[in-house]
Amino acid sequence: MPFVNWLKRRLVVIAGLLTLGYLLLPNVVVTVFSFNKPKGRFNYEWQQFSTDAWKDPCGVADMCGSLSISLQIAVWATVGATVLGTMISFALVRYRFRARGAVNSLIFLPMAMPEVVMAASLLTLFLNMGAQLGFWTILIAHIMFCLSFVVTAVKARVMSMDPRLEEAARDLYAGPVQTFLRVTLPIAAPGIAAGALLSFALSFDDFIITNFNAGSTVTFPMFVWGSAQRGTPVQINVIGTAMFLIAVLFVLTSMVVTNRRNKQKA
Repeated sequence: MPFVNWLKRRLVVIAGLLTLGYLLLPNVVVTVFSFNKPKGRFNYEWQQFSTDAWKDPCGVADMCGSLSISLQIAVWATVGATVLGTMISFALVRYRFRARGAVNSLIFLPMAMPEVVMAASLLTLFLNMGAQLGFWTILIAHIMFCLSFVVTAVKARVMSMDPRLEEAARDLYAGPVQTFLRVTLPIAAPGIAAGALLSFALSFDDFIITNFNAGSTVTFPMFVWGSAQRGTPVQINVIGTAMFLIAVLFVLTSMVVTNRRNKQKA
């Protein structure tokens, strides 16, 4: 039974490849239909190969405007959540204070809470405060739910850090700021980067919380949802494909840089 033995040895690899293919299948469909030229309003059936949408990705009214708003919110939400989440992570790991356990539990509550509950709660808060719904309410909401993911990523990295490295830096007469910048921050950087990337993806992709607290502001996910009611333009597939390719390129670049650093250290 050579085939059975071969299958047993490679079963895990085959299962992993099948799972990866299943996860990437929607991206493949989006990419293929970004080159479609539909005859009607709906881009659901393949009609004819065309690069018209790639030549004019902003050909649909207000689409690039909503994309710009989503990118701005995602960038600022990433910055805010990463800075606050990093400080909270160090505080929870390095310091002992009252209600530390309660804070540690509450910080993960947005990850476990259904989005519609958080969206309704934030909307109630903003309305009671008399805040005008729009760009800033969306940004505050995004920072709030991204914060938990940053804390999770950075906290795991900080907990695995060897405190003797920082002690060695202090023994070599490095000050607190110098120790943090040259020892602590580089070690924690992978966790911080992971939290930042996750925050950007979650913020850019969010619809439910954004829809509740957007007012008249239209982000890209809201534009896609609205377009689906009257016909999805091909340019949406173009933007989705471009974002996917940029993410893949970023991951591959980081992998190459990490491998080179590991080879230099070895």
